[in-house]
Amino acid sequence: MSLNSLPLALLIPPLNLAVAGVFGLALVRHWPRLGRLLCGLSAVGLFVFSLPVTSLLLIASLEAGLARTPVPPADPAPDPPEAIVILSGDAAYGGTGGILPGSGIGAMTLDRMRAGAVLHRRTGLPVLVSGGQLEPGAAPIATQMARSLQDEFSTPVRWIEPISADTWQNAKFSAAILRAAGIRSVYVVTNAWHLRRARIAFAHFGIAVTPAPLRFARLPRFEFDEFVPHASSWLYSYFAMHEWIGCAYYALRR
Repeated sequence: MSLNSLPLALLIPPLNLAVAGVFGLALVRHWPRLGRLLCGLSAVGLFVFSLPVTSLLLIASLEAGLARTPVPPADPAPDPPEAIVILSGDAAYGGTGGILPGSGIGAMTLDRMRAGAVLHRRTGLPVLVSGGQLEPGAAPIATQMARSLQDEFSTPVRWIEPISADTWQNAKFSAAILRAAGIRSVYVVTNAWHLRRARIAFAHFGIAVTPAPLRFARLPRFEFDEFVPHASSWLYSYFAMHEWIGCAYYALRR
């Protein structure tokens, strides 16, 4: 089962805390102590994950160990990358009308594409885009990325990997394409917090990765406003917990 499936998503903090709270409310009538305990733990957990300081620390923990140096580095690596892999992240879902009607490329994916286009101009290396169909009836996200990179960023795409459903499959199917082209070392372009899991997956399939993060999250400053709940912190906390659970899951698959 994919880590992105709904049943598993509901088990990842902070979403699982909301589920626990609802379950606790259902238990209050017949098992009041247990029900109140679950509701209390849910409320405390949701509060903690809603704090910017929590989400910033969680994201920073994923980015720890990544070199904060320019990409490409000034000094050539012993096994220099021979291609650029841009991983898809999300899609944009919409109806008819507007300048960009229907489903398309999401903001996270677009950010990765921009970074990949910049890296291509700096290095001249060929580009592979990876990502399957994210919505029934829509073109694979990798196909949309390739079209956009060519038309809007003047960046040619040599390879399209259009069937992967998650990061593990990104690596599996991309590795097959790369090995067929005689390539075993690549830049992987994605968010800095996603690179830890991506590197585990690509290493499993025999591809050496030079990280190419978009940008790094700022470190917490432990100021007053970072201890004030903010809805966006739930999203970033979810991303971070999803990544850590994914890293553990991928490590067990090796």
